[in-house]
Amino acid sequence: MKKYLIIPFLAVMAFTACRKKENTVSTLVTYSTPTIVVTGAQYYSIPVGGALPAIAATAYDSFYKESYPVVIDQSTLDNTAPGLYIVNMTSKNKYGMVGTYGVYIAVTNINPAINLAGDYFRVSNLQTVSVTKLANGLYQTDNIGGVIPPSAAIVPAFFVQTDDSTIVVPVQSSSLGDIYGINAKVHMAVGDTSYQYVVKNPSFGTATRVFQKI
Repeated sequence: MKKYLIIPFLAVMAFTACRKKENTVSTLVTYSTPTIVVTGAQYYSIPVGGALPAIAATAYDSFYKESYPVVIDQSTLDNTAPGLYIVNMTSKNKYGMVGTYGVYIAVTNINPAINLAGDYFRVSNLQTVSVTKLANGLYQTDNIGGVIPPSAAIVPAFFVQTDDSTIVVPVQSSSLGDIYGINAKVHMAVGDTSYQYVVKNPSFGTATRVFQKI
């Protein structure tokens, strides 16, 4: 009699174990967030007092196969003051997971004919860095500190040229935490272009870093 009672008990245990395993797997599904796609560019430049760009975006969560609305926050943008501003976008799926995206907008009256893009070397150690033009007056350096590789301190950064002698390196996030530049200047002459700043971040010292165009 006992022999026949043990079999269904084991079956119940096995069934229960299987169900528990299935439930565990279902709770370990990788969290998914909506992917935001902007209609237009990620980088813009407008003159001081100029019209704010019309920015449109959509969001889609490929895991849940659903579209979600996008909230565009332009409260951080001030078109009356030269500088670099980030318009943040967020989209939340049905489980509250949030996707984010940022559009960079330079506010500057710099002449569009000016182009600081190119390769530079840091004067103190001859390390080469590359500067890319993203929009009028808006640039990105691939090595803000001109640090010699290999090093975790090699991080990119954005800066904006606001006039013939001034650049702005605003506070921005990086793998090293927030980073920015002070005492930032640019020198432009035929065959002699350079820029400089002091990098503010715990991973850098207090020296002024000067970069000469090659």
